[in-house]
Amino acid sequence: MTDTAQPPLPEAALDAKPQKAKEEGLFPFLLKLVVFVFVLRSFIFAPFNIPSESMLPRLLVGDYLLVSKWSYGYSRHSLPFSLPLIPGRVFASQPDRGDVAVFKAPPTNDVDYIKRVIGLPGDFVQVKGGQIILNGTPVPKKRIADFIVPVSPNTGCEPPIIAETASDGSRRCRYSRYLETLPGGRSYAVLDIDTVMMDDTQIYTVPEGHLFMMGDNRDRSADSRYPAEVGAGIGLVPQENLVGKAWFSVFSTDGSAVWYLPWTWFTAARWDRIGEGF
Repeated sequence: MTDTAQPPLPEAALDAKPQKAKEEGLFPFLLKLVVFVFVLRSFIFAPFNIPSESMLPRLLVGDYLLVSKWSYGYSRHSLPFSLPLIPGRVFASQPDRGDVAVFKAPPTNDVDYIKRVIGLPGDFVQVKGGQIILNGTPVPKKRIADFIVPVSPNTGCEPPIIAETASDGSRRCRYSRYLETLPGGRSYAVLDIDTVMMDDTQIYTVPEGHLFMMGDNRDRSADSRYPAEVGAGIGLVPQENLVGKAWFSVFSTDGSAVWYLPWTWFTAARWDRIGEGF
Protein backbone atom coordinates (compact mmCIF):
# COMPACT_ATOMS: atom_id res chain seq x y z
CA MET A 1 0.00 0.00 0.00
CA THR A 2 1.47 3.34 -1.03
CA ASP A 3 1.31 6.63 0.81
CA THR A 4 -0.65 9.38 -0.80
CA ALA A 5 0.97 12.82 -0.62
CA GLN A 6 -1.22 15.37 1.10
CA PRO A 7 -1.51 18.80 -0.45
CA PRO A 8 0.04 21.60 1.61
CA LEU A 9 -2.34 23.50 3.84
CA PRO A 10 -3.13 27.05 2.86
CA GLU A 11 -1.24 29.76 4.79
CA ALA A 12 -4.49 30.98 6.34
CA ALA A 13 -5.09 27.55 7.85
CA LEU A 14 -1.53 27.40 9.20
CA ASP A 15 -1.95 30.79 10.90
CA ALA A 16 -5.39 30.01 12.34
CA LYS A 17 -4.26 27.75 15.16
CA PRO A 18 -1.56 30.05 16.64
CA GLN A 19 -3.90 33.01 16.32
CA LYS A 20 -6.64 31.12 18.16
CA ALA A 21 -4.17 30.22 20.91
CA LYS A 22 -3.24 33.88 21.26
CA GLU A 23 -6.88 34.89 21.53
CA GLU A 24 -7.57 32.22 24.13
CA GLY A 25 -4.62 33.45 26.20
CA LEU A 26 -5.62 37.13 26.19
CA PHE A 27 -8.66 36.89 28.46
CA PRO A 28 -6.92 34.90 31.24
CA PHE A 29 -4.05 37.40 31.10
CA LEU A 30 -6.39 40.38 31.44
CA LEU A 31 -8.28 38.65 34.24
CA LYS A 32 -5.03 38.00 36.15
CA LEU A 33 -3.99 41.61 35.62
CA VAL A 34 -7.31 42.89 36.99
CA VAL A 35 -7.06 40.61 40.03
CA PHE A 36 -3.43 41.66 40.64
CA VAL A 37 -4.29 45.38 40.48
CA PHE A 38 -7.35 44.84 42.71
CA VAL A 39 -5.30 43.04 45.37
CA LEU A 40 -2.45 45.57 45.17
CA ARG A 41 -4.82 48.55 45.34
CA SER A 42 -6.93 47.04 48.12
CA PHE A 43 -4.41 45.46 50.47
CA ILE A 44 -0.89 46.77 49.78
CA PHE A 45 -0.85 50.46 48.82
CA ALA A 46 -2.86 53.08 46.96
CA PRO A 47 -2.00 56.40 45.28
CA PHE A 48 -3.29 59.68 46.68
CA ASN A 49 -2.82 63.23 45.40
CA ILE A 50 -3.15 66.38 47.49
CA PRO A 51 -6.03 68.58 46.29
CA SER A 52 -6.02 71.38 48.91
CA GLU A 53 -3.78 73.39 51.26
CA SER A 54 -5.26 71.97 54.46
CA MET A 55 -2.08 70.02 55.27
CA LEU A 56 0.48 72.76 54.65
CA PRO A 57 3.38 72.92 55.36
CA ARG A 58 3.92 69.14 55.21
CA LEU A 59 1.87 68.58 52.05
CA LEU A 60 1.50 70.89 49.05
CA VAL A 61 -1.13 70.85 46.34
CA GLY A 62 0.35 68.69 43.58
CA ASP A 63 2.06 66.19 45.89
CA TYR A 64 1.46 62.53 45.01
CA LEU A 65 1.75 59.93 47.78
CA LEU A 66 1.59 56.23 48.33
CA VAL A 67 -0.68 55.18 51.17
CA SER A 68 0.03 51.92 53.01
CA LYS A 69 -3.18 49.91 53.23
CA TRP A 70 -1.94 47.41 55.83
CA SER A 71 -1.13 49.92 58.58
CA TYR A 72 -4.56 50.09 60.24
CA GLY A 73 -6.24 46.92 59.04
CA TYR A 74 -8.96 46.60 56.43
CA SER A 75 -12.60 47.54 56.01
CA ARG A 76 -14.89 47.96 53.03
CA HIS A 77 -13.32 51.41 52.58
CA SER A 78 -10.02 49.70 51.82
CA LEU A 79 -11.55 48.33 48.63
CA PRO A 80 -12.07 50.29 45.40
CA PHE A 81 -15.45 52.01 45.42
CA SER A 82 -15.88 50.89 49.08
CA LEU A 83 -17.26 47.54 47.92
CA PRO A 84 -19.17 45.99 50.87
CA LEU A 85 -17.12 42.79 50.93
CA ILE A 86 -15.44 43.20 54.34
CA PRO A 87 -17.65 43.36 57.45
CA GLY A 88 -16.38 45.87 60.04
CA ARG A 89 -12.59 45.99 60.32
CA VAL A 90 -10.22 43.03 60.14
CA PHE A 91 -6.60 42.92 61.32
CA ALA A 92 -7.40 46.24 62.97
CA SER A 93 -4.59 48.38 64.37
CA GLN A 94 -5.07 51.72 66.09
CA PRO A 95 -3.24 54.75 64.67
CA ASP A 96 -0.70 56.65 66.72
CA ARG A 97 -1.18 60.29 67.60
CA GLY A 98 0.53 62.36 64.94
CA ASP A 99 0.01 59.88 62.09
CA VAL A 100 -1.04 61.35 58.75
CA ALA A 101 -3.95 59.21 57.58
CA VAL A 102 -6.25 58.97 54.59
CA PHE A 103 -9.91 58.19 55.29
CA LYS A 104 -13.41 58.43 53.90
CA ALA A 105 -14.79 61.71 55.17
CA PRO A 106 -18.12 61.85 57.02
CA PRO A 107 -20.96 62.48 56.56
CA THR A 108 -21.09 61.05 53.02
CA ASN A 109 -18.17 58.61 53.42
CA ASP A 110 -17.45 58.79 49.70
CA VAL A 111 -14.60 61.34 49.48
CA ASP A 112 -11.00 60.69 50.54
CA TYR A 113 -9.52 63.20 53.01
CA ILE A 114 -6.07 63.37 54.54
CA LYS A 115 -5.51 64.76 58.05
CA ARG A 116 -3.36 64.24 61.13
CA VAL A 117 -4.51 62.04 64.02
CA ILE A 118 -4.76 64.17 67.17
CA GLY A 119 -7.24 62.42 69.47
CA LEU A 120 -7.65 58.69 70.14
CA PRO A 121 -10.62 56.90 71.73
CA GLY A 122 -11.12 58.13 75.29
CA ASP A 123 -9.26 61.42 74.74
CA PHE A 124 -10.64 64.85 75.58
CA VAL A 125 -9.69 67.42 72.94
CA GLN A 126 -10.15 71.18 73.02
CA VAL A 127 -8.60 74.16 71.25
CA LYS A 128 -7.97 77.41 73.16
CA GLY A 129 -6.40 80.41 71.49
CA GLY A 130 -5.23 78.17 68.65
CA GLN A 131 -3.49 75.73 71.01
CA ILE A 132 -4.59 72.13 71.44
CA ILE A 133 -5.55 71.05 74.95
CA LEU A 134 -5.28 67.27 75.09
CA ASN A 135 -6.71 65.55 78.17
CA GLY A 136 -6.46 68.82 80.09
CA THR A 137 -2.80 69.49 79.17
CA PRO A 138 -1.76 72.11 76.59
CA VAL A 139 0.16 70.62 73.66
CA PRO A 140 3.46 72.54 73.36
CA LYS A 141 3.44 74.92 70.39
CA LYS A 142 6.70 76.74 69.62
CA ARG A 143 7.24 79.49 67.04
CA ILE A 144 9.85 78.50 64.45
CA ALA A 145 11.10 79.93 61.15
CA ASP A 146 8.46 81.07 58.68
CA PHE A 147 7.33 78.68 55.99
CA ILE A 148 8.09 80.10 52.52
CA VAL A 149 6.82 78.54 49.32
CA PRO A 150 7.04 79.87 45.73
CA VAL A 151 3.85 81.07 44.07
CA SER A 152 2.79 78.65 41.32
CA PRO A 153 -0.37 77.44 39.60
CA ASN A 154 -0.73 74.94 42.48
CA THR A 155 0.21 77.34 45.28
CA GLY A 156 -1.23 80.78 45.80
CA CYS A 157 -1.24 83.18 48.72
CA GLU A 158 -4.78 83.09 50.09
CA PRO A 159 -5.79 86.14 52.17
CA PRO A 160 -4.63 87.30 54.62
CA ILE A 161 -1.32 86.03 53.19
CA ILE A 162 0.14 88.43 50.61
CA ALA A 163 2.69 87.36 48.02
CA GLU A 164 6.10 88.95 48.53
CA THR A 165 8.90 89.45 46.03
CA ALA A 166 12.17 87.61 46.62
CA SER A 167 15.59 89.07 45.77
CA ASP A 168 15.60 87.21 42.45
CA GLY A 169 12.26 88.73 41.48
CA SER A 170 10.20 85.59 42.06
CA ARG A 171 6.95 85.67 44.00
CA ARG A 172 6.49 83.64 47.15
CA CYS A 173 4.14 83.15 50.12
CA ARG A 174 5.27 83.49 53.73
CA TYR A 175 3.41 81.76 56.57
CA SER A 176 3.80 81.83 60.35
CA ARG A 177 5.00 78.35 61.33
CA TYR A 178 5.00 76.54 64.67
CA LEU A 179 6.36 73.26 66.01
CA GLU A 180 3.75 71.19 67.82
CA THR A 181 4.74 68.26 70.04
CA LEU A 182 2.23 65.63 71.09
CA PRO A 183 2.48 63.39 74.17
CA GLY A 184 5.08 60.75 73.40
CA GLY A 185 7.35 63.25 71.63
CA ARG A 186 5.90 63.25 68.10
CA SER A 187 6.63 66.69 66.58
CA TYR A 188 5.50 68.29 63.32
CA ALA A 189 5.09 71.78 61.88
CA VAL A 190 1.75 73.59 61.68
CA LEU A 191 0.63 76.93 60.25
CA ASP A 192 -1.38 79.43 62.24
CA ILE A 193 -2.10 82.47 60.08
CA ASP A 194 -5.09 84.27 61.49
CA THR A 195 -7.71 84.23 64.25
CA VAL A 196 -10.67 82.07 63.25
CA MET A 197 -13.78 80.87 65.01
CA MET A 198 -12.43 77.39 65.71
CA ASP A 199 -9.32 78.70 67.48
CA ASP A 200 -11.54 78.29 70.55
CA THR A 201 -13.74 75.22 70.81
CA GLN A 202 -15.77 73.12 73.18
CA ILE A 203 -14.31 69.99 74.75
CA TYR A 204 -14.71 67.00 72.43
CA THR A 205 -14.86 63.50 73.90
CA VAL A 206 -13.55 60.93 71.44
CA PRO A 207 -15.75 57.82 71.66
CA GLU A 208 -14.60 54.25 71.19
CA GLY A 209 -13.88 53.44 67.56
CA HIS A 210 -13.41 57.08 66.52
CA LEU A 211 -10.59 59.58 65.92
CA PHE A 212 -10.20 63.35 66.21
CA MET A 213 -8.47 64.58 63.05
CA MET A 214 -6.97 68.00 62.27
CA GLY A 215 -5.24 69.63 59.31
CA ASP A 216 -1.79 71.14 59.86
CA ASN A 217 -2.90 74.37 58.18
CA ARG A 218 -5.12 75.17 61.13
CA ASP A 219 -6.98 78.15 59.66
CA ARG A 220 -7.67 76.41 56.34
CA SER A 221 -8.88 72.95 57.36
CA ALA A 222 -12.42 71.60 57.64
CA ASP A 223 -11.67 68.93 60.23
CA SER A 224 -13.01 67.36 63.44
CA ARG A 225 -13.48 70.75 65.08
CA TYR A 226 -16.44 71.26 62.76
CA PRO A 227 -19.61 69.10 62.73
CA ALA A 228 -19.97 66.46 60.05
CA GLU A 229 -21.92 68.40 57.46
CA VAL A 230 -21.58 68.49 53.70
CA GLY A 231 -19.43 71.48 52.79
CA ALA A 232 -18.51 72.11 56.44
CA GLY A 233 -16.51 69.67 58.56
CA ILE A 234 -16.06 65.96 59.19
CA GLY A 235 -16.78 65.60 62.91
CA LEU A 236 -15.31 62.61 64.70
CA VAL A 237 -14.10 60.03 62.19
CA PRO A 238 -15.03 56.34 62.62
CA GLN A 239 -11.93 54.14 62.50
CA GLU A 240 -13.81 51.95 60.05
CA ASN A 241 -13.42 54.84 57.55
CA LEU A 242 -9.62 54.59 57.56
CA VAL A 243 -8.12 53.90 54.15
CA GLY A 244 -4.44 53.88 55.09
CA LYS A 245 -1.40 55.71 56.39
CA ALA A 246 0.62 58.20 54.34
CA TRP A 247 3.81 56.34 53.41
CA PHE A 248 6.05 58.49 51.18
CA SER A 249 5.92 61.01 48.34
CA VAL A 250 6.39 59.61 44.84
CA PHE A 251 6.02 62.81 42.82
CA SER A 252 5.25 66.52 43.15
CA THR A 253 4.42 69.18 40.60
CA ASP A 254 3.88 72.93 40.90
CA GLY A 255 1.15 72.73 38.24
CA SER A 256 2.99 74.67 35.54
CA ALA A 257 3.44 71.73 33.14
CA VAL A 258 1.73 71.79 29.74
CA TRP A 259 0.91 68.32 28.45
CA TYR A 260 1.97 69.04 24.84
CA LEU A 261 5.32 70.54 25.94
CA PRO A 262 7.21 67.54 27.32
CA TRP A 263 10.13 69.54 28.76
CA THR A 264 7.70 71.31 31.12
CA TRP A 265 6.94 67.96 32.73
CA PHE A 266 10.46 68.14 34.17
CA THR A 267 10.65 71.85 34.95
CA ALA A 268 7.33 71.68 36.84
CA ALA A 269 8.49 68.81 39.06
CA ARG A 270 9.44 69.64 42.66
CA TRP A 271 12.27 67.12 42.78
CA ASP A 272 13.25 67.88 46.37
CA ARG A 273 9.87 66.65 47.63
CA ILE A 274 10.07 63.23 45.94
CA GLY A 275 10.89 60.35 48.27
CA GLU A 276 9.97 62.16 51.51
CA GLY A 277 8.62 59.73 54.08
CA PHE A 278 6.18 60.14 56.94
